[in-house]
Amino acid sequence: MAKRTLDAFFKPTPSTTAKRAKPDPATTPPTEDTGLPDTHTSYPIAIPQLPSHISVSLTHGTPAKQPRRITNQPDLDLLYFQPYIARATANELFKFLRRELPFYRVQYNIKRGGVETQINTPRYTTVFGVDETARFIPACSVKGADQDHDQAQDQDQDQDQDQNTSPYSEATFPDAAQDANSPVLVDAQSHAPVRSTKYQYPPRPIPTCLSHLQSRVEAVTGAKYNFCLVNYYASGNDSIAFHSDDERFLGGAPNIASLSLGGEREFIMKHKPESEGSQAGTRMGGGDCGGIATLPLSLSGRHTSTTTPLHLQSGHANSTPVLPQAQQLKIPLCSGDMVVMRGPTQSHWQHSIPKRKGRAGDAVRGRINITFRRAVIPAGTNNYYHYNVGCGPVWRWNEQRGEIVQTEKGELENIE
Repeated sequence: MAKRTLDAFFKPTPSTTAKRAKPDPATTPPTEDTGLPDTHTSYPIAIPQLPSHISVSLTHGTPAKQPRRITNQPDLDLLYFQPYIARATANELFKFLRRELPFYRVQYNIKRGGVETQINTPRYTTVFGVDETARFIPACSVKGADQDHDQAQDQDQDQDQDQNTSPYSEATFPDAAQDANSPVLVDAQSHAPVRSTKYQYPPRPIPTCLSHLQSRVEAVTGAKYNFCLVNYYASGNDSIAFHSDDERFLGGAPNIASLSLGGEREFIMKHKPESEGSQAGTRMGGGDCGGIATLPLSLSGRHTSTTTPLHLQSGHANSTPVLPQAQQLKIPLCSGDMVVMRGPTQSHWQHSIPKRKGRAGDAVRGRINITFRRAVIPAGTNNYYHYNVGCGPVWRWNEQRGEIVQTEKGELENIE
């Protein structure tokens, strides 16, 4: 028997089996505990909860940077977060929402000069929420109310809504009470279930993946929102024309938070002519207005430009000299950036996302814009669902094809 040295007794015996490689935390997806998806009779699909790593990042990592306040233009009051959500988290949130939300390519008709024209919305849209005259509560919390009170409530509220014919009959209007797990739409005052004749389209509760984000945004803006509009710009060809969110159903001096996810796009703002600045709530959405000389202003420290720079302030309004004439603003929004428009901004300014044809890079890979806002009367609910959901088919992201595709009912749950 061969003799062994004393040191040999304390050395580990060499293993002949291959060592298992340790997982790389940078490339290994985290273990998720997302909970049950949100379902509702007004949803075409179940909407999953946020992955836990995104949820935790939103809870503890927002705002990623404090905002810069922009008030050195006439009638302008902005908060500019650059970014509000850290880039890595924002990109993960972008991919999640693009994959999990139902979108629509809405078509609608308008009359101009007596001629009816069909409009094809140049982007994909979806919307959740309901105006402040109603709200969603758990089905187990619904209390009854007599029919006379319910009818009187409807008569008062119907005075505020549009007179368009609803594409939904009472028979097809989703009844959330049929699903014990679905929130029920009730009157905000009486908590009695809302009758199907109140709205032209069935309102949809804001899913948890968006309501979590909403609560984080409310914490920094100090506003309370009841609507979440989501736009998906699939490429540089998708756009939105100059418009103001100044409808009367938003009330006076609305606070609107606009969050950008995914590819970078330019957010353009210009002051309305004086004749338009005092006429709020007269348009449906979109439409360029002329009559004002504009000068592009760069707001980003990421790019060099020969245009006149806009001075950004983080202190009081009088710390930055006010320009004598309103100038056009060009704000580059990257993934995670957020602009909050408040005070007189909507009454006096228009904003747009122009096309970016022929440019590669971020515009090609798609962008999601989320806006939080508050509607005060049923006309707001009817408007948002008419122009952001409509009656057309559902579109969903197809991972294999790398694009958003139109789906049929049988394909909704198995699009990937």
